[in-house]
Amino acid sequence: MPTILITGANGQLGSELQFLSKLYPQYDFIFTDHQELSIIDKDAIDAFFKAHAIYACINCAAYTAVDKAESDIEKANELNGYAVGYLANACKVHNAIFIHISTDYVFDGNATVPYQVDHPVSPINIYGSSKLLGEQEAVQKNPKSIIIRTSWVYSAVGNNFVKTMLRLMNERESLGVVYDQVGCPTYAADLAAAIMQIVSSGKALDNAGMYHYSNQGVISWFQFAIAIKELTGSKCTVNPVPTTAYPTPAKRPAYSVMDTTKIQNTFNCTIPFWKDSLEKCLQLL
Repeated sequence: MPTILITGANGQLGSELQFLSKLYPQYDFIFTDHQELSIIDKDAIDAFFKAHAIYACINCAAYTAVDKAESDIEKANELNGYAVGYLANACKVHNAIFIHISTDYVFDGNATVPYQVDHPVSPINIYGSSKLLGEQEAVQKNPKSIIIRTSWVYSAVGNNFVKTMLRLMNERESLGVVYDQVGCPTYAADLAAAIMQIVSSGKALDNAGMYHYSNQGVISWFQFAIAIKELTGSKCTVNPVPTTAYPTPAKRPAYSVMDTTKIQNTFNCTIPFWKDSLEKCLQLL
């Protein structure tokens, strides 16, 4: 049975892949977090790949604390950058599919039309530059890598905007949410389904390269919050505020919309509308 290795298995995307794995009995899944496999240890990765015949590796592991990364540069680069190269190299040596998850934060957010996969990159924070390093390491160590940039990820698991809003709307009578950052939410369950479609398509090794995936539709964080309020019937008042009202250590891109045409056409991925997916997630919560 072909073996699929999932790193970062306890995160949002890793957890969704765990749920989804039950629908793919033709594969043997190995789910690891840093306790089972330290991806910053090249020797450990090489030994792991020698011990298991890996058919595909889906790298969901990442340093995701965007603000903390500003002062923790070395750790962010290690996990988001060099570790990706170790995994990519192991996949090349063992002729395995390598799928790595990257981010819209590799762009500066100054665009006014959706980012194409070949648009020049220019990160504006440490997290973004560490993820860009990962992309570069993947391509350099393994030209057959598939890199999927995604944005505004949420799920019923882990820490994310949707769960934070639900908590705050329960605790407060009113709250302010930024209206001048726009992008596309991504329900981790939808992204997981797209990844498994790629893995099982038989076309992954022949279609290496950069892809973008997010749910359909463009909104601001404020509009996202309003949708959560309406779908849950919350009485909390949600007020629009500018980014300047919420200074953070890391600068955020103002525009995070990516063109997803390539992944849809190459792997026949049908991408759901953001609000339909939000509704599904809220039902689970």
